Amino acid sequence: MANNHGPRAIADVSMGTVLAAVTIAVPPERVFRALTADDQIPLWWGSDELYRTTRHAADVRPGGAWRSEGRSADGREFHVQGEYLKVEPPHLLVLTWKALWDGDNVTTVTYMLEAVDAGTRLTLRHEGFGARQGACRDHGSGWERVLGWLAAFLTDEAGSKPQRVFHCRLIPPRPDFAFTLTEAEKTLMKQHSDYLRGKLGEGGVILFGPVADPAGPWGLGIVRADDEAAVRALTEADPTVRSGLGFRYEILPMMTAVM
Repeated sequence: MANNHGPRAIADVSMGTVLAAVTIAVPPERVFRALTADDQIPLWWGSDELYRTTRHAADVRPGGAWRSEGRSADGREFHVQGEYLKVEPPHLLVLTWKALWDGDNVTTVTYMLEAVDAGTRLTLRHEGFGARQGACRDHGSGWERVLGWLAAFLTDEAGSKPQRVFHCRLIPPRPDFAFTLTEAEKTLMKQHSDYLRGKLGEGGVILFGPVADPAGPWGLGIVRADDEAAVRALTEADPTVRSGLGFRYEILPMMTAVM
């Protein structure tokens, strides 16, 4: 497995902005879920000697609210909250940040996730501190710690739990679909191909294409993912499934995969 590029953060107090980055050896989809899911953030955000996030609740959509609660090492409770401004999984997340320890001033956090050979390059921008230079510096060092916790959590998980490989069969709404395409259906299949081609670059989809089955052609996808739920999320976002025309995926885990 590729090595992580350790977290780095810079606080530009003249601009009231923090920039931070880390490279993590897992796909963007896994990083995005770790940053948003209610059951994920309490697993990694914090440490026993500083503080622990104990609860996280989020409505992950533009305009949706989020809130994290926790307890410091000396027993004091805290919270931080805000709302999502942009949600474009798995590559972009923009949210407001209103922290109790920062006087409930509202700032903005942007996560940008880029698929790279080593896994995912996560770049963070936290802006809006204005003249509060101390708060900007504190958040700079804080984000470096937080990205370190995230990287360690995902790296440990990836090392102990290899991703699985799934056989995905896209079944069309009629057996002769490939031979009787309407113009609208041709456009839909182009959207389907573009969608999966984009997933190839993210590392989840290993290969895809049509299969010349004598009983009627169908689409094949071989997908690497943490679990079937992640594959379901990928297939349910496919334009063919979202079209409501009767396409469906049959998902089967492979017992072994030699590549």
